[in-house]
Amino acid sequence: MSRPDDSVGSVLDALQGPHGDSPTLRFITCGSVDDGKSTLVGRLLYDSKLLFDDQLIALAAESRLDGGSGDLDFALLVAGLQAEREQGITIDVAYRFFATPRRRFVVADTPGHEQYTRNMATGASTAELAIVLIDARKGVITQTRRHSHIISLFGVRHVVLAVNKMDLVGFDEERFSEIATDYRLIAAQLGITDVQCIPVAARDGDNVFAASTRMPWYRGPTIMQHLETVDVSGEIRQRPFRLPVQWVSRPNADFRGFCGRVASGSVRCGDEVTAQPSDRRGRVARILTPAGPADIAVAGQSVTLVLSDEIDISRGDVLTTGAPAAVADRLAAHLVWFDDAALVTGRRYLLKSASSSTGAVIACLEHRVAIDTLERQPATALAANEIGYVQLRLDRPLVCEAYRDNRELGSFILIDPLSHRTAAAGVIASPLRRATDIPWQGLAVNKTMRAARRQQRPCVLWLTGLSGAGKSTIANLVEQRLGGLGRDTYLLDGDNLRQGINRDLGFTAEARVENIRRVGEIAKLFVDAGMIVLVSLISPFRADRAIARHLLAAGEFIEIEVATPLAECERRDPKGLYRRARAGGIADFTGIDSPYERPAAPELSLDTCAISADEACGQIIGYLREHGYL
Repeated sequence: MSRPDDSVGSVLDALQGPHGDSPTLRFITCGSVDDGKSTLVGRLLYDSKLLFDDQLIALAAESRLDGGSGDLDFALLVAGLQAEREQGITIDVAYRFFATPRRRFVVADTPGHEQYTRNMATGASTAELAIVLIDARKGVITQTRRHSHIISLFGVRHVVLAVNKMDLVGFDEERFSEIATDYRLIAAQLGITDVQCIPVAARDGDNVFAASTRMPWYRGPTIMQHLETVDVSGEIRQRPFRLPVQWVSRPNADFRGFCGRVASGSVRCGDEVTAQPSDRRGRVARILTPAGPADIAVAGQSVTLVLSDEIDISRGDVLTTGAPAAVADRLAAHLVWFDDAALVTGRRYLLKSASSSTGAVIACLEHRVAIDTLERQPATALAANEIGYVQLRLDRPLVCEAYRDNRELGSFILIDPLSHRTAAAGVIASPLRRATDIPWQGLAVNKTMRAARRQQRPCVLWLTGLSGAGKSTIANLVEQRLGGLGRDTYLLDGDNLRQGINRDLGFTAEARVENIRRVGEIAKLFVDAGMIVLVSLISPFRADRAIARHLLAAGEFIEIEVATPLAECERRDPKGLYRRARAGGIADFTGIDSPYERPAAPELSLDTCAISADEACGQIIGYLREHGYL
């Protein structure tokens, strides 16, 4: 046969046998759609001579389908999804492994379409080098700039600029030089200092593995020669030791180990480590690896540390040596926005970083990056695939570092708590404040004592519904009934609040988020005072009502849907607002040109078309009695 022996062992030998101790390079291919990323990766796999005969036969057969010329279509070697084969594009990230006598490689072939930018960012997050492909006919385009910005955000400082399809421009040296000059200007703006420009024709293999005879004017390395020799070792092992604890191993009463992957630095048996954020200290007694006990653990290794001291350490803590990591509850960060639903400041998300997770609110969006010019632009929102700079406010302190100092402790994702979609990937520019700088002031009199003095169980009755649904009318009746029962209450009405504390807010999505945040915080203070709080607020978005619920303890937030249909609200129109909105006199009016999201699972739903306001009031009082609030 023309390739290695047809056995799995031959591949394993090639990857792990003679090259088992050789360094591994993780790299990514990126660029716009149809620039030839998958073809280049396929050519690398083909020329590495690790394909079996049956793979070559299948490749030749598939290449002839749909009227193909019979030439091998190397992109098919990494097209794993049926949709990718049908459309001739990359959708998912395709990871492939291969080796040469000098190095092992893990390559992530990423999609070029703008709609799959999130997949490209996933591949960039673990890469040490990026091959940026550019079609020689098109030159630098918007997607080239977007991908280059993303790899710079994710700390990729080594770039190979592969100017592909040189055969389609007659192997013109001037065209290559023009594109290389344009790209170096972009790289300099992004802080990418190591750029190797190589002219290639990936389909034919020119300057991929072997030097091209059709471009004698180019005397630099081929792509493979550069990949084999580039130094990407960096300083990760020279940085302070950091190990995010992923799991506490407790198989029996005599063993307690802290498991995780070393994010940076190294640690030896006998070294003193600090558990952050508690700052408790212990000494390393044993280091356990998959290969057995060891005297040292270094960056990149997955290990279990056994300490000689019994200290309280949990998942999410970080073991450190040397200068401590930051412990912060506010972060400045760069975001690549993934979600189709735009970023809205004030919204709550789940932030996951290393082995920690916490609630987070986007406190402000400072700017958006204009991809074409890389300029910073003022913005109030980020759409899918846009890049921006934000400040985040966290629910609890996070052990973290700037991404430039530690890729693992400096990166995170944001998850939408309702849809569970990954909304964004981010890198920390800097922790803004140590949480310990402003400690919580302990008070002698607490919520339990205040509630006991009032002889009532504090809670928030949050009435939501369209304008004109009857929220304020019902809330007013409920407060009167509760007052007659001797209960201490306070009614927070949306219209009244906009005369005072919320008078500076409009009705955009961002302003509505801030409106609800403020009302939620005020309601929380009243609950802390031991009172029963009624909130009458349209509060149209589920995510924003979830923010208010999150502020309170379990059982303290009672969501009440005043479920009056839009048609009935328009018929009533007590303030004439619907008529004005229909005439174009009021913008962003809920139900007309701004959506209302009904509660998915309210504690109580009131159909005011079927019952009167007095009956609705009675149902709320009945609910409070039934559930032990009265």
